Amino acid sequence: MNDNAAHPLKLFNSLTRQMEAFVPVHPGEARVYTCGPTVYNYQHIGNMRAYIFADLLGRTLSWKGYRLTHIINITDVGHLTSDADAGDDKMEKAAAQAGKSAWDIAKYYTDAYWLDIDGLNIRQPAKWAIATDHVEEMIAFAKSIADKHCYELDSGLYFDVSTVPDYGRLAGARSDDVEGRIEAVEGKRHPQDFAIWRKTPAGETRQMEWDSPWGKGAPGWHLECSQMSNKYLGERFDIHTGGIDHREIHHPNEIAQNQAHNCSEHSGANIWMHNNFLIDRAKGKDGAKMSKSSGDFLRLQVLIDKGIHPLAYRLMCLQAHYRSELEFTWDNLVAALTRLKRIVMGVERLLEKAEGQTAPIDHPALLQLRDKFDAALSEDLNSSKGLPLLEELLGLKKVAAEQRLALLSEMDSVLGLDLMTLKRSALRVRPMDATADDSEIEAMLDQRQQAKSEKDFATADAIRDDLTAKGVELMDGDPLRWEWRIEI
Repeated sequence: MNDNAAHPLKLFNSLTRQMEAFVPVHPGEARVYTCGPTVYNYQHIGNMRAYIFADLLGRTLSWKGYRLTHIINITDVGHLTSDADAGDDKMEKAAAQAGKSAWDIAKYYTDAYWLDIDGLNIRQPAKWAIATDHVEEMIAFAKSIADKHCYELDSGLYFDVSTVPDYGRLAGARSDDVEGRIEAVEGKRHPQDFAIWRKTPAGETRQMEWDSPWGKGAPGWHLECSQMSNKYLGERFDIHTGGIDHREIHHPNEIAQNQAHNCSEHSGANIWMHNNFLIDRAKGKDGAKMSKSSGDFLRLQVLIDKGIHPLAYRLMCLQAHYRSELEFTWDNLVAALTRLKRIVMGVERLLEKAEGQTAPIDHPALLQLRDKFDAALSEDLNSSKGLPLLEELLGLKKVAAEQRLALLSEMDSVLGLDLMTLKRSALRVRPMDATADDSEIEAMLDQRQQAKSEKDFATADAIRDDLTAKGVELMDGDPLRWEWRIEI
């Protein structure tokens, strides 16, 4: 452990519905599993909030001195169009619609997801666990629990939820609405029973299918995460993360499988953590969560095409606590971009003053700031309280720049805004509909400056108007000289 462990890390456990001190299963280690994407489509920015949150968790654990092992899965098979064992296989359906193989679809959208991961400065996990690389191990996992906990129907192998203790504890009291989401399959013993293995229907051939003791087919979505978390993190590990929508069905089913496989009442993970939804108020007075199933969602690339740097979205997420609903509006996003620009300008001044050098932190004001930052992040990852402390650091006077830069580096190692290398010029993202290139704009600005020096103000004004028409905002007196105008 290190100096950043002064405040014990406390996290909200969805399973117990209370704050709990983080006590690692293995001293000095932190083992974390995050439910990753189903790669049948692009990920929307609401999906990406989950990975920003998981990244913040991992960065905080690392900063506090734990040796982190973080696993994120890629679901490239087995996930149906409903989370509750209903509908078509998402991969097979997407492949049929695109006229491509399911394998090609999976690769394309996995690569797109990884580009978004890079754009948001999300750290690489210890392992990307690809579902189709683990099917034989999933079959072995299913075989180990089949006799005591499962039964076979024509449609597949089903898990009997009555065979494990306290099923659905994570979800809380199940409403009729939740139960109504679960497919009524003829022969199921209980409505909540779920598929471990889905048989390929007679007369059909799927692109993704494997031989198993229960016939050709594919693993159930829930089985994937249980098997892969068990393989890479052990029967009992520290933290499991996911979106709040996983709390009702997917994660209770994972827990049931873990209990069956491990012959224990333990859920598998000590702490279950869930981020809340990204809400779009434009979809009605009460808003609506962003959803791929609706087909109406925003990708990170859409923000970039508008001229907004991806890290502005990361900052927007960090401005809210991960367990609170986050309202998306274009105004909120542009405000986050403006805030990021101001932070970067402050960092650039600090880097210049410190000549890029850091020094050990011993100034009382900095030690106090570090302690406050530690307290904020230790209280269930409260980045919304941590961010103002970073800005306060940039505004400190009469404190050695080298020490300030050292503390800035520490804070940013947690927040992940890439402040030590991010340049203000990089935040000037070219909108997709821009009609001029950077070299043309710079040449026109040089011509304008020459015209002004010659007191040819008519020409200078004409160049200004031309640039404005091209979507350029002039910044006289600023070394950057210009920015793209963001039009929403």
